[in-house]
Amino acid sequence: MRTLSLLIKPASGGCNLRCRYCFYHDEQENRDTFSYGFMSEETLEILVQKALDAATGFCSFGFQGGEPTLRGLDFFQKLIFLQKKYNVHHIKIANAIQTNGLAIDDEWAEFLHDNHFLVGLSLDGVKEVHDRNRLDPEGKGTFNRVLKTAQKLTAHQVDFNLLTVVTNRTADSISKIYSFYRRSNLLYQQYIPCLDPIEAERGTSPYSLTPAQYAKFLKTLFDLWYQDIMAGRFIYIRYFENLLAMLLGRRPESCGLWGECMLQNVIEADGSVYPCDFYCLDQWRLGNIREDSFASMAESETAQRFLSQGVSRRERCQGCPWRNICRGGCRRDREPLAQNGGNYFCPAYQEFFPYALPRLQEIACRLL
Repeated sequence: MRTLSLLIKPASGGCNLRCRYCFYHDEQENRDTFSYGFMSEETLEILVQKALDAATGFCSFGFQGGEPTLRGLDFFQKLIFLQKKYNVHHIKIANAIQTNGLAIDDEWAEFLHDNHFLVGLSLDGVKEVHDRNRLDPEGKGTFNRVLKTAQKLTAHQVDFNLLTVVTNRTADSISKIYSFYRRSNLLYQQYIPCLDPIEAERGTSPYSLTPAQYAKFLKTLFDLWYQDIMAGRFIYIRYFENLLAMLLGRRPESCGLWGECMLQNVIEADGSVYPCDFYCLDQWRLGNIREDSFASMAESETAQRFLSQGVSRRERCQGCPWRNICRGGCRRDREPLAQNGGNYFCPAYQEFFPYALPRLQEIACRLL
């Protein structure tokens, strides 16, 4: 394999928050083993050795949870040691971590800076929106603590971006959120629509995001971003940047825009491997890194079935003028696949693309 991407859960789904919309807690409740505990250093060493033996050009190590920092700083210090030890092909290695930020102190921030980690910090906008869903075990909001972490990361010159989950309340407050982020110099942003629980009817949860709300959110956010871009004020929004890349003939880096699923190699704390973070379920277990190779798991019947089902085949898309830039969206938003389900947010995209595409093309032309 020339390139290999890994998404590792060193603390399984263990977390020091109790977010109301947590998709991984929902997955845990839909499999036989709720939590796999902490990853051992032995499993970490096997993982690093096999990964760097398999990859010959580039290998990315992403860490997520739950909350990955619960595994402790010493675990990540061990990771760096093992990467240096087993990088037999002298390839480029990238490290990243997605965190709620509660455990990040000065020692953590210094480590992340010195070892060039890209950090994703979960922050849901302004206080009243964030504290509605992102609660600690005592039911208290965490906005103030996360904002202090953002300031700490900035002070230590850590590369980080914000991950904001788009709920119904987020969509209604996006103008206020965008303004707050800009005033706070939080210029690297990623927005992801929240998921409803597995097999639940879409739009029935207290935090659910409807297609109409998502359309309004995308259009409002785009207007704000476009105004800044045209005025020469830099701000990075992952979704819009991916759309620009596609207009410029480049491959998007966001998997929801590929039109098909790829293997993310999600590795649970016991070494079990799954194809995608949204499908860490028993029926999609590919194997265990302690016993299997990345190549054998990629070639397994389960992996091939997942990839085959992950191709967007919605017949209605064939006549859609936006199909080449939409590409069907995320597989989880196209469930149930057995019924050839269309993307839940299709009405939002049908409204957003004619609204924004001419201006996206204008920006793309300026970048040529």
